[in-house]
Amino acid sequence: MSAAVGAERPQVVSHVQQALSYTVFDCKWVPRSARVLCLGSAARGTGVIQLYELHGARLQLLREIEKPKPIKCGTFGATSLQQRYLATGDFDGNLNIWNLEAPELPVYSVKGHKEIINSIDGVGGLGIGEGAPEIVTGSRDGTVKVWDPRQNDTPVANMEPVQGESKRDCWTVAFGNAYNQEERVVCAGYDNGDIKLFDLKTMSLRWETNIKNGVCSVEFDRKDINMNKLVATSLEGKFHVFDMRTQHPTKGFASLSEKAQKSTIWQVRHLPQNRDVFMTSGGSGSLHLWKYEYPAQRSKKDSEGSEMGVAGSVSLLQNVTLSTQPISSLDWSPDKRGLCVCGAFDQTVRVLIVTKLNKI
Repeated sequence: MSAAVGAERPQVVSHVQQALSYTVFDCKWVPRSARVLCLGSAARGTGVIQLYELHGARLQLLREIEKPKPIKCGTFGATSLQQRYLATGDFDGNLNIWNLEAPELPVYSVKGHKEIINSIDGVGGLGIGEGAPEIVTGSRDGTVKVWDPRQNDTPVANMEPVQGESKRDCWTVAFGNAYNQEERVVCAGYDNGDIKLFDLKTMSLRWETNIKNGVCSVEFDRKDINMNKLVATSLEGKFHVFDMRTQHPTKGFASLSEKAQKSTIWQVRHLPQNRDVFMTSGGSGSLHLWKYEYPAQRSKKDSEGSEMGVAGSVSLLQNVTLSTQPISSLDWSPDKRGLCVCGAFDQTVRVLIVTKLNKI
């Protein structure tokens, strides 16, 4: 029986691996293409953008662009499918948007932060969801800012510590709840374990919690639906899944936590074709594939009659160790189910195929 079950489990297969001559911090699938982007830092302290195309079992380098400052993160989330412009955050706090067909000068540039931009996310682009195209940046300077690339140098929202509150390093940001023209939230995770949910409609802090360890990555299962689930990963190998459908007046959102591994979980990415499947990447060079199971009832009434959420459970579908170094970035192909790309600190980018995802 166990052999049959094993045969039915998804397998994570390393399809191509490409050695790089620089430190890769982020990698992305270019939407509607067989191309991947690698972003990082060259040994001499400059920024690198490399564009590769997948040809069978090899990656062909199409373009390499050097920039003045190391590049930490990138997103296509706020661009149209026609343009496919890349937004990047760099070590100097600059937010730049690049046309990869003519990458000499950015099509949009702003000195967004005083220090490194650790994380970036985009929404309202790629024909997904509704509302304006916006980019959110989170920085070591303690601020989280939202930008509309159609407006010049001023952010449309700026979430910063209130007077007297200590400044925390923001490690990760993500958009969610963008299911109509008005609604939109930003979730941010910080080095001290704080998770904050900012409501961009009311320009207020909607919810906050603390998971006791630095928050490395946060992601909603979908950006363009009523908030459903949020996964947050941490420095000491745990991840937390919050059920975002029901917010209790005092207890907030129901959640479950899972000790996935002994080392840092650098990133979480939900499968574009199935929001209940997600992959985590780890400091031990491993990837874990998870499935979330909903409880029989997602909410119940407490003794006061207030609705409160009920957390589900997670099961491990597969795990694989690919590297001796941390896998710091991960991105699914939005178009081909089971295709993903990851970058690791062994200066290697890998294209992976995850099988049997249509059976889950």
